[in-house]
This record gives sequence, structure tokens and C-alpha cells, in this order.
Amino acid sequence: MGDGGVCCWSDYLLFILFNYYHKMVQRVTYRRRLSYNTKSNKVRKVRTPGSRVVVQYVQKRGHGPRAPHDSCDCGKRINGIAQLRPYHYKSLAKKDKTISRPYGGVLCGGCVKSRIIRAFLLEEIKTIKRAKQASKK
Repeated sequence: MGDGGVCCWSDYLLFILFNYYHKMVQRVTYRRRLSYNTKSNKVRKVRTPGSRVVVQYVQKRGHGPRAPHDSCDCGKRINGIAQLRPYHYKSLAKKDKTISRPYGGVLCGGCVKSRIIRAFLLEEIKTIKRAKQASKK
């Protein structure tokens, strides 16, 4: 390599790496009137077949129904029901909005299980008490 204005290989590699990681990104503009980066105005940059970079608006994610805290201790999400935005539930069939078990679309599976076990144990305690009363007489 040496003199004559020719740089060494390490400088050349650094130049290539720098250009690879720091490319100029094509600037885009919003398509709607809201010009602030709010939660409802999130966008994605997409390259079109004509090699233009345009903005696509991203909808908010759905989080799905949760078990209410007054009837359910955990407040977890109810499995088996689609995670959609609230507006889209009206177009779903009833079988997609509920689950075929007791307390179907209201309680999560763990809380239903604990309620069933609690009820079973209470019934067992009652039968044991009845048996004790009968043995006393």
C-alpha cells in the first residue's frame, strides 16, 4: 500500500462498515392531518414496487378481555377469546366471544378451577358433619 494517497485496508474496511450501517434514510411525511407522534398516529415505512418509501399507518394492538377483579382474584386475560380492538367484537360470532365452560367469557380458567375445588371441598365438609351428627345419635 504505502505512499501516493492510497489508504490501508483497515481504513477501507472502516469506510465500508460505516457506510453500511449509516445509510441515508429516505424521509417520509404523514398522510393524515395529525402531525404528532402520538399513540394513535404510529406509522411504518414501506418500500413500494416503484422503489418509493411511503408511510403505512399501524393500528393499535388488541389486548383481549380480562377477568374483572371483583369476581376474579387474578385479573388475567381470558384464554380462547381473540385479542381484538373493542370495535371488532361486534362482527364476531357468539362462539368466538365466549368459551364453552362455566363462567365462559367472564372468569379465567384458573379461577373457575379454584371455585370448583372450593365448592367440592365445602360439600365434603358438610357430608362429614352430617356423618358425625348421625354417629352421635
